[in-house]
Amino acid sequence: MKKFLNSTDDFLKESLQGFGAAHKDIISCHYNPNIITRSKATKKGKVVIISGGGSGHEPMHGGFVGYGMLDAACPGFVFSSPSPDQMIAASEKVEGGAGILFIVKNYSGDIMNFQMASEMMTGVSETVLINDDVAVENSSFTTGRRGVAATIIVEKIVGSFAETGGNLKECKILGDKVNKNSGSMGVAFSSCTVPDAGKPTFKLGSDEMEFGVGIHGEPGRRRDKVQPAQEITNELLGAIIEDLKPEDNDEILLFVNGMGGTPLTELYLLYDNAKKTLDNKNIMVSRSLVGNYCTSLEMQGASITLTKLDKELKKHWDSPVHTAAMRWGL
Repeated sequence: MKKFLNSTDDFLKESLQGFGAAHKDIISCHYNPNIITRSKATKKGKVVIISGGGSGHEPMHGGFVGYGMLDAACPGFVFSSPSPDQMIAASEKVEGGAGILFIVKNYSGDIMNFQMASEMMTGVSETVLINDDVAVENSSFTTGRRGVAATIIVEKIVGSFAETGGNLKECKILGDKVNKNSGSMGVAFSSCTVPDAGKPTFKLGSDEMEFGVGIHGEPGRRRDKVQPAQEITNELLGAIIEDLKPEDNDEILLFVNGMGGTPLTELYLLYDNAKKTLDNKNIMVSRSLVGNYCTSLEMQGASITLTKLDKELKKHWDSPVHTAAMRWGL
């Protein structure tokens, strides 16, 4: 295992300390328990948006704390769910009197701990459950579909709505709508290595790929020989389109996401291939995002997410945002 680390015990703490120091104008890191909040207090009367999950997927979620997105994030240990104590501490730190919306990816540990936290809290809360992965129905840590890259789209759109005065119920309805309008699927050329494990999560031959891989290295639909990029793109899009069933001239957001070890050059190549395929199907790409946003440590691979858009969703996608990992309009 080759990683920049001093000890596996201090890996997350040192990473959070570096993140906090590098972006102290945007976020503040707090310890025991580990939480990330905005550097400036949440305005009173605003619905608070909190998300979280295992570390190793950076910049998700801490990189999306800031104006226009999250009010706080709860980073668990690498690929491990955060504890209810973290969620409660985050809620107490940022609660603004209008309730709390938890954005939770569909993994058993995340669901259990966020639910436990909501039951132990004194304030009012709602939950948006993200399950956009069309690859498989049940997986290693999941009953039903996994929550993956569409989490970021939900956080951006709902975060914007909360900034403009949406109430708790309205924010939940909008979050559920974005999740329902989204589908994702990924492919891996290599595994990732969790620091505590010290070895790859799974093994792939030099000419193999895992089709439909999960963001923790969970098995996908099948293992196959590496194919040309256009063929991979077409199969990913085919599965997503079959699920979303967009109609002619529907507007969509095309999100090509890197898993951590894929160069941007290749991600833009995938975007080019995907847009050509969508153009040929009369599906209009009106918004785009390309980059490493929902990663799996150093995994070499990528995912594609499509989100069907309407006037409301476009408005909140385009609105100003200022976080460590996403910034425009300011």
